[in-house]
Amino acid sequence: MLIRLTDNWCLLCFTLFLCLIKVSLAGDPYVFYDWTVSYITASPLGVKQQVIGIEGQFPGPILNVTTNWNVVVNIKNNLNEPFLLTWNGIQQRKNSWQDGVSGTNCPIPPGWNWTYQFQVKDQIGSFFYFPSLGFQRASGGYGGIIVNNRDIIPVPFGMPDGDITLFISDWYTKSHKELRTVIERGISLGAPDGVLINGLGPYQYDNSLVANGIPYQIIHVLPGRTYRFRVHNVGISTSLNFRIQNHNMVLIETEGSYAVQQNYSNMDIHVGQSYSFLVTMDQNASSDYYIVASPRFVNSSTLAKASGVAILHYSNSQGPASGPLPEPPNELDTSFSMNQARSIRWNVSAGAARPNPQGSFRYGEITVTDVYVILNRPVELVDGKWRTTLNGISYIAPSTPLKLAQQFKVPGVFKLDFPTRFMNRTAKVDTSVINGTFKGFMEIIFQNNDNFVQSYHLDGYAFFVVGMDYGVWTENSRGTYNKWDGVARSTTQVFPGAWTAILVSLDNPGMWNLRSQNLDSWYLGQEVYVSVVNPENDDSEVQLPPNAIYCGVLSSLQKEQAQRVKFSAAPSMGKRINIVLLAIFVALLG
Repeated sequence: MLIRLTDNWCLLCFTLFLCLIKVSLAGDPYVFYDWTVSYITASPLGVKQQVIGIEGQFPGPILNVTTNWNVVVNIKNNLNEPFLLTWNGIQQRKNSWQDGVSGTNCPIPPGWNWTYQFQVKDQIGSFFYFPSLGFQRASGGYGGIIVNNRDIIPVPFGMPDGDITLFISDWYTKSHKELRTVIERGISLGAPDGVLINGLGPYQYDNSLVANGIPYQIIHVLPGRTYRFRVHNVGISTSLNFRIQNHNMVLIETEGSYAVQQNYSNMDIHVGQSYSFLVTMDQNASSDYYIVASPRFVNSSTLAKASGVAILHYSNSQGPASGPLPEPPNELDTSFSMNQARSIRWNVSAGAARPNPQGSFRYGEITVTDVYVILNRPVELVDGKWRTTLNGISYIAPSTPLKLAQQFKVPGVFKLDFPTRFMNRTAKVDTSVINGTFKGFMEIIFQNNDNFVQSYHLDGYAFFVVGMDYGVWTENSRGTYNKWDGVARSTTQVFPGAWTAILVSLDNPGMWNLRSQNLDSWYLGQEVYVSVVNPENDDSEVQLPPNAIYCGVLSSLQKEQAQRVKFSAAPSMGKRINIVLLAIFVALLG
């Protein structure tokens, strides 16, 4: 009888233990990353140079998570200059403290570490991270972010047989420090020295154009299989045309939005943009196939010199790739790229996390509350320095981040006076911020008065791209807007001498960066912040993190040692819970 009672008691304890484990794991999971950022040596174009590596890798590791997971990334800065990572396209819902740009975070000083903690709330798709300070992205430091659907949410396509991430970028053999010195003197960077695919140079498709011995990317595939290609333009300032020889690409997603599925033989991918394609290996594999990323809107000599070339290798391939590269679009056809961009539509029937302004997916029926027409101009002298501007203002980052100044009510750091239109006055350097209306619906028109393609990105949101055309935007241009299935994304291109219009629901309180993705324009001042404040107390908005770094006028609040504690030295929350539960179980067993 005693034995039976003991057995029953053990069974009860074990059942209780399992129930506690189930409860402890019922919340959204946590994933932990511990990354060291350092200079490493690489020769992507055959010339040894210093690049920025993450965990010794260039490009850095893929951050692979699922919708609503909590992400903890500890960054150890082993560079000789301050550093921040930003998470391109991750919306940081109610948590701009983790955005990793100069307006929200103090830089991580050399030799310090700092831990980001954020949730990929209500998002899916393909994104990337990169260094946001000091032109550092020109030396690397970037990597991919994959946010998978939860199992209960079906995807609008068959499960691919593999998942392949490709980073395409223009590249210079000069370091980011040398490049920023060049543009500070008002000198154009000129044509890139090459185009990289996954941090590697071109396959030697032409002996007269490509030197021998340059390492290149090989993508191994199986015949008859379908693969998902996630392609990111992480470059400096060059639009790139992406194509795979003899293969159709079915567009399925762009920056977190499922797209209407259409076949493309090539795609113009502008700086900071991300796309997903399904590609079926349906060729006879008589040889390998070229994967090409070539510059757009440049002269023909630059095109030949700078093309990035990787290899698609079938397991039953009968020989190496040879012959000319697949043809790019005609550079003289100025309408091709714009028409292609207009053809990309939002899949409004797909079941997935997506923007839902004011509880209605019919964004075209929502009343606009604020209109900003934002005009850029070519590089010009402002107060004796070469600068770029938006609406005549060249942004200057204060020593105290805007978000910190707002939190501590520090006066004089910024002004909520960014003009709604270009004002016919002398350009100036200032810290002028857009005063966004919480839960307002903003229309932004980007007018590109420069002579090359610009890309613009808004942190914290996915916006609807509703229109673009050549010429000057007018009120009548609204008659051409797509008010039903314009794609929702976070980076849009604006062609030279043209405009692009977006609509965005300001439902995410915080301080959000609106910037040119072209590094030269961004570095010289082409950015602004959008302040969105909830006038009511919102307990769900994330408060100032306890590990915040302080700088500028708030430097006295900084505790030196607080930032040097490694989170990885302690067990994760999930491990701690399991340890506690195990201790309870052992105690109950007596």
